[in-house]
Amino acid sequence: MQYAKPLTAEDKLELEKLYEKIQSKTATVLGYPVAMDFDYSELYRFLKFPINNIGDPFIESTYGIGTREMEREVLDFFAELFRAEENEWWGYITNGGSEGNMYGLYLAREIFPKAMVYYSESTHYSVQKNLHLLDMPNIAIRTQENGEIDYNDLHDTIRMNRNMPVVVFANIGTTMTEARDDVKKIRDIFKDLAIHHCYIHADAALSGAYSPFVDPRPAFDFADGVDSIAVSGHKFLGSPIPCGIVLAKKTHRDRIANSVAYIGTADTTISGSRNGITPLFLWYTIKRYGIEGLKLRTEKCLQVAAYAMEELNKIGLHAWRNTNAITVVFSEINKSLQLKWQLASDNGNTHLICMPGISKERIDLLIKDILGTKN
Repeated sequence: MQYAKPLTAEDKLELEKLYEKIQSKTATVLGYPVAMDFDYSELYRFLKFPINNIGDPFIESTYGIGTREMEREVLDFFAELFRAEENEWWGYITNGGSEGNMYGLYLAREIFPKAMVYYSESTHYSVQKNLHLLDMPNIAIRTQENGEIDYNDLHDTIRMNRNMPVVVFANIGTTMTEARDDVKKIRDIFKDLAIHHCYIHADAALSGAYSPFVDPRPAFDFADGVDSIAVSGHKFLGSPIPCGIVLAKKTHRDRIANSVAYIGTADTTISGSRNGITPLFLWYTIKRYGIEGLKLRTEKCLQVAAYAMEELNKIGLHAWRNTNAITVVFSEINKSLQLKWQLASDNGNTHLICMPGISKERIDLLIKDILGTKN
């Protein structure tokens, strides 16, 4: 017996209007960090299956409709990219950067239950929510003019609380200016203050996927001293569904692992059921691009960012960007244009982000609109 019925003409019209709206809005995105150039049509056939990577990606489940093999390949790719020690790391594909950040903080709390968390005032808004949910005491640290953490303020604040274990939440690409905190400098502070009970989590949601390909390479990964790192998958790599990657030292993961008989695997992740489609998207991307392709992708974004900065400065908008950043900050513009181009603004500044798929031609259209409002 068939229970489902066809959509009505009214329902179909509603879908068509939604499609047209999304298609139109996609053509004028400049302020949000999402790749615009992906094509996963070769994978559409997998959408008819209930794919679920429930539990630990490295332990098979009694539920067999999953993409664990691809997930492990993606994790291995990023573990090598982020210079994790061989066989000394663990990770999984998350629903996005915020989940990866929560996981890193969760591990830190389990290792150091009485730790104080330090993060800069430029940190993503979701981190305060995560700290509240995890009930972790925390202190905000001042930032420098470019959005990078103030290392002197961090040093002095830790010194005043040096009797407590230290957790530092480092930003590898802040929301507004794409500033990167230097993990080596943070480790030097620990050494100077003789802090031995410490943990660094890197929020590399925006910059992590391409920071290994810029010169000089920022200090942000396992070789530089992080304990865990989170990256978004729907940003630089591109995905129609939000997703991310979190990696941590395996010894840290072991602190929270529990076996669950019902699913036949280990409970080591934040969520129970996990998306099995997004690992397939990320696997497809890294197979198509590889290291060399991602390097070229990075270079293209940096070229467009340099072009955008130059063109905005030509029309008097005081544009600037951090070293090897694809985010361009400039003087706040007309509210109607902020809405049209989906641009984020804060404290008198606006920014645009030159993600993959953003062309010089799209920058030209923005410049044309800005000049139009001046006339």
